[in-house]
Amino acid sequence: MNNSIAAVGPLLGYLDLAGIAVFALSGALAAAAKRQTLVTFLFFAVITGVGGGTVRDLLIGAPVFWVGSNVILLICITAGLIVWFLPERVWRGSALLWLDAFGIAAYATFGAAKGLAYGIAPLPALGMGVLTACVGGIIRDVLSGEPSILMRPELYVTAAALSAALMVGLLLLGLPSPIAGALAAVAGFAVRGAAIRKGWSLPSYRR
Repeated sequence: MNNSIAAVGPLLGYLDLAGIAVFALSGALAAAAKRQTLVTFLFFAVITGVGGGTVRDLLIGAPVFWVGSNVILLICITAGLIVWFLPERVWRGSALLWLDAFGIAAYATFGAAKGLAYGIAPLPALGMGVLTACVGGIIRDVLSGEPSILMRPELYVTAAALSAALMVGLLLLGLPSPIAGALAAVAGFAVRGAAIRKGWSLPSYRR
């Protein structure tokens, strides 16, 4: 069994796998936007899918989640191949934004839960959720030469932080992890979705 799933339970583990899949798709889409080769598609899919979780596991002292199983890399490679072979019209428009929205909500929720499962304090666990959700996208943007989402005022990290904070808070209140995970992920996705549709953003520094 995957170490991440064993640490937090199967339902949250499947949320993690879903987050990995959609982040891998978003990485491949970034390669598609730059008209790259299949090798670059697969590289972007893998690095975006596992980047945040790798940093999290190294920081909390957990076995890096993708090195003990073939499943994670197969998910990422499959995502890259899907984007490569499907017609461009399938991905045209805001597909990357919506995949990212789901990915950050799922990954932030899972990352926070895994942090708590490995015995770290609540605030650092919240931070692990944010790192899990955001690092892969940051790496993707840097490698593709796009401005990092961190440098834009739209609600992105805020949505990840909301999911992570809710997950930590609800677990500390004693809510079962599947219910807490569902509520936290939906809340983060709703905030990010509203930011995409309505242009919600945080105020920027003006002094």
